[in-house]
Amino acid sequence: MKTARRLARSGLAVAILSATLFNAQDANAANWFALQGISPPTAPLFGISGFIEPTVWAQPGVEDNLLHEVPHINLIGPDFSQNTTAGILRARIMFRGNLNPEISYFVAGEFGDNGVTRVRGGYQPALIDGHVTFSYLPGARVEVGLIRAPSAEGAMQGFMTYNFVLSSTVINQLMNQPMFNSAYLNKDTPAGYLIPGTQNLGANGYRYPGAMVFDWFRNGPWEFAYGAMLGMYGTVAAGNQSNEPMEAVRLQEAYILGGKGPFRSDIQGGIWYQHAAPRWDGVNYDMNRYGADLQYLQGYMHPWGRQLRFEYIHGNGWIDAPAAFSKAADLAAPLYQTQLYPGISNRAWGYMAEAGLFLTKNIEVNLRYDYYNRLPNNPAQNRIFKTYALGVQYHFTPLTKVMAGYYFRTLGVPHPNPTSESVSRSVDNVFALQAMIAF
Repeated sequence: MKTARRLARSGLAVAILSATLFNAQDANAANWFALQGISPPTAPLFGISGFIEPTVWAQPGVEDNLLHEVPHINLIGPDFSQNTTAGILRARIMFRGNLNPEISYFVAGEFGDNGVTRVRGGYQPALIDGHVTFSYLPGARVEVGLIRAPSAEGAMQGFMTYNFVLSSTVINQLMNQPMFNSAYLNKDTPAGYLIPGTQNLGANGYRYPGAMVFDWFRNGPWEFAYGAMLGMYGTVAAGNQSNEPMEAVRLQEAYILGGKGPFRSDIQGGIWYQHAAPRWDGVNYDMNRYGADLQYLQGYMHPWGRQLRFEYIHGNGWIDAPAAFSKAADLAAPLYQTQLYPGISNRAWGYMAEAGLFLTKNIEVNLRYDYYNRLPNNPAQNRIFKTYALGVQYHFTPLTKVMAGYYFRTLGVPHPNPTSESVSRSVDNVFALQAMIAF
């Protein structure tokens, strides 16, 4: 009990554990809608917490054989200037609490160097969460503000459950969509646009301003949860770009095997759908994303604890192909500018499968296969990304750990030309090491 009370005072992540892992009064609060939407019932008026993620990347940075340039896929984002580097990938400070038993709030700032904090090519700390939740209505809690939109389970996870340093390609490219300056226009073909890096307004980290209705219902070991959101598609960090509508919904069912909180043991399945209408060149385009996921989690931080996850994601309309190279005056323009294909006929899809096993209470090993097929409708731009990831983690506490991963990557080009074939052959593997330190 003393441990639980000490943990509760430290805010977001630690308050979650105090309420769910140690002495929870409400076991129904063990899902991402609950954990990220409301504060624990025992949380105080004001709590502060945070985490930092020092990270080291190492990859060869191989040049392609034709143009003798190092492509982006062999460089470290978000600035793509080096192939071996160290930095703070994420650094977040979070404030949350209960104004009264029915009203809770959550505000978080991001100070790490990543896609969220890179706006127009420069570093800019960002507000990554900021919402208030009202729990007056039975069966329909209402969350208003900057919200993690309901979607794929992998996009809704909290930081404490990350298993790899490098995100899944299919989740990152289809769901963590970069925003672009709609005032900039440089038409490439009737189907697409070229956008230089200076017009990239950063990514939202799966968050959008808006309102969401959500709740969860428990019947014995069964738990049903839903979330439906109406918001604005765009980026808050870049100012006036949040001006187009978006809708999102997720339904999920879980069979709870035991435990509580973000590390509970359960079998869970979900389906979801997102639609947005970003405006470009005076036209609102449809942007659709949908998918399904299934996971089995049992015995977190227990010997032989295990997890299995599978996610399928499909998208059509508004598919972007990031630049192959950073900059070079003698290269053709498409190679160093993002190519945006907004039409509804453009498609991409993929899936990821992941397994994890605790060898001891502290040591966990992980395996992931990630497949992403981008623009199969466009032979010239069709690319297939495949990654096998091997990981090992040492958990000091449920929230603080060190993880290392090795990523075997290939890039397939079904309809190659000399340049694309040269780039695909240069793709190399990545080693990444990260500490996740919570306070």
